[in-house]
This record gives sequence, structure tokens and C-alpha cells, in this order.
Amino acid sequence: MNDPNPVCTGSAGQSRPDSGAGPERPDPPSPVHGNSDRPLSRRLVGTMAVGAGAVVANLYYLQPLTATLADDFGTSRAVLGLTITLVQVGTATGLATVVPLGDLIERRRLLTTLLGVGVAGLLTMAFAPGPAVLASGALVVGLSGAGAQVIVPFAAHMAEGKGQGRVVGTVMSGLLMGILLSRTLSGLVADLLGWRAVFVLGALATGSVALLLRRELPVLRPDVQMAYPALLLSVLRQVREEPVLRLRMLYGALSFASFSVFWTGASFLLSSDPYNWSEAAIGAFALFGVAGALAAQAAGRLADRGLERRATGTFLLIMALSYGLIGWGGHSLPALVIGVILMDLGSQGTHITNQSVVYRLRPAERSRTNTAYMLSFMLGGACGSASCALVFDMTSWTGVCVLGAALPAAAWLIWLLEGRVAE
Repeated sequence: MNDPNPVCTGSAGQSRPDSGAGPERPDPPSPVHGNSDRPLSRRLVGTMAVGAGAVVANLYYLQPLTATLADDFGTSRAVLGLTITLVQVGTATGLATVVPLGDLIERRRLLTTLLGVGVAGLLTMAFAPGPAVLASGALVVGLSGAGAQVIVPFAAHMAEGKGQGRVVGTVMSGLLMGILLSRTLSGLVADLLGWRAVFVLGALATGSVALLLRRELPVLRPDVQMAYPALLLSVLRQVREEPVLRLRMLYGALSFASFSVFWTGASFLLSSDPYNWSEAAIGAFALFGVAGALAAQAAGRLADRGLERRATGTFLLIMALSYGLIGWGGHSLPALVIGVILMDLGSQGTHITNQSVVYRLRPAERSRTNTAYMLSFMLGGACGSASCALVFDMTSWTGVCVLGAALPAAAWLIWLLEGRVAE
């Protein structure tokens, strides 16, 4: 195909009856995706992985800097923990109000618009004179971060078929590497150039990625024609009608809450006794979470083989048990390292398995399915970050670890109950 931006029309599958939410019109599958015999090109998958990583990185630049910013602005760490929560609240807002538009308007244009909003938010954070302006910029950056959840169902849509889990896993690997590298680069840049440079460089990177995606991504015409209010109401209809979606939303919320508990608390722990690390060292520590990126690939392949239920229980149990080592890690770096590797492995494995399952439910409504799942996921993360900041101030690291372990343990008990009911 000679056109670098081929028009991609329609849905890869038929939706269920609309139940009054408005008429949907699935178009015929395009030859560049869906049921085509031609595989999705590695270049395009790689571009989407890079884009997802760059977009989601903006949500995590702040995490290794909380102690530094608290000192610089003369405020408490709890206040900075709430600023991190605002990033997640902004993302949740974008998921609820913007991501469903991926089923209604052209996705490439939607994505590049969100990235432009992200540039504005990052520059606001870079030049913030105090915590209030920083928090407002964080909210805008969080809103733009919903763009990552435009990319993932975009990839799933084009990879409809046997290898969908693998493609989603690859794109999610890029996303997870963005999370890991963002923390590392954030700490390193802050150590060398100051924390404001982190957000200036993030704005430059986001603008560059917007241009790359604009050039490389195909034009994907909307799958449906309906009014915007009906589009939003159809998300609620999916949640009401799909018990599998509701269950996976719960697993995702609990696991990401636990993930956020750890990574919010980690900067508090590592900047205090007995570690007293610099921002660069705290950021570099995040690289131990590379196991999560590897889990994304493995989890996607397990889902393609029909092993998603067994994988879910295994990943949740690994995550819950990892906090035993993480708790010990308050005084032992080797225990902390092993614990975080296991925690990230369990968290990301659960997440990719969940996505692989829910994307199969209603192919013609995949952006809205993703909205429902990711909204609960991000709200879980926001609750985890906010509760961690409070628990750390009251009970220190031990309380944080008890909270972090309790969340996936609850999800694992629900998973056990699900299996017994099915039997």
C-alpha cells in the first residue's frame, strides 16, 4: 500500500443489539486489519508501542520527585501525594469522557489532539510557581494521558484475530517501558538539571511523538454513528450487561491500587533512613520493574492460548505474596528489589490478561469497553496513591506494605470464589 496513511474503515466484528443507546453501523473490514490474511506490520506495532510509552510516561515523571518538590515548595509529602492522585483523577476523567470518542470520531486526530493538551499541561508544571499551579498542570497532564488508552484498543482493532493478545502485549510492553524509563529519566534529569527540566523535556518528547504518530498511523474511520450522550450511556450499558467485564474491572482496580501504593510510597521510603537516596537513584530503582514489561508479552500469549483464568489467579497471588519481601525491604535492599520485581510481574500480568479478555467481548465497541475497564483501573490507582500518602504518614512503611498486600489478596479470594461458582 503506497499511501503512508491508509484509510481504515469499520469494525472488525459485529456489535450486539444496541438496547436503545442509538444505531450503530459496523462497516466492512478493511484490508489492512481485522480479518485480513495480511499480518499487522511490525513497524506499525512498534510505532504504537513507542507512542503508548511516550504518552503514559507523562503520568509518572512526578513520582520520584515528591520528596524534592515537597521541600522546594515548603509543603508536606501528603500534599504532593495528592498531586500524584490528581494526575490519576485527570486520566480517569479523560477515560470517562474522551476515550469513548474513539468509537465515534477519527482516532488518529483524537490522539494527536490529546498529545497537544499534554504538552500544555507539562509546560504548566515546568513553570509552576507553587503547588496549586503544579496540581492544575498535573490534572491536565492526567487528562491527556488517556491518549494511551486510545492507542491500545486501536492496536487491538487492527490485530483482530488469533494474534490479538500478542499485539496488545507488545504495545503494552512499550507502554510499561515508558513507565519505567520515565521514573528513571525523571530522577536523573532532576539530579543534573533540576526538577523543572524534567517537564520541559517531557513536553518536547510529547510534541515529537505527536508528529510521529500523525505520520505513521492509519486513518481509522469511526465504527458507529450516534449522539455523544448516547455513546457515554452505552458504556454504562456494557457494564450492566457484561458480568465478565465487571469482574475484570474489579481485578484491575484492586491490582493497580496495590501497584500505586508501592510506587507512591517508594519515593518516601528511599529518600528517608536507612536509604537517603538522591532523585536519580530513586528513579533508577524503577528499572527493576522491567519484569512487568516482560510479563506483558507472556500474559498476552497465555490469553491467546485460552489460559487467561489460570494466569489471572497466578499473577494475583504473586503480587500479594511479593509484599512480604517488600516489607522486609524497609531495611534490606536485596529483599526490596526481589519484592518489586515480583510485584510488577503480578500487576502487569494481571492487567494484560484482563485487557485481552475484555477486548474480545464487543469488538465494535472496543473503545467503550476499554473506557469502562480503564476507568475502574485508574480510579483504583488514584485511591491507592491517596491512601498510601496518608498511611505512610501514620504508620510508616509497615502499614504501606499491609495495605499493598491486602488489595491483591482480596482480588485473589474473589478469583477463587469465581472458580467455585463456575463449577
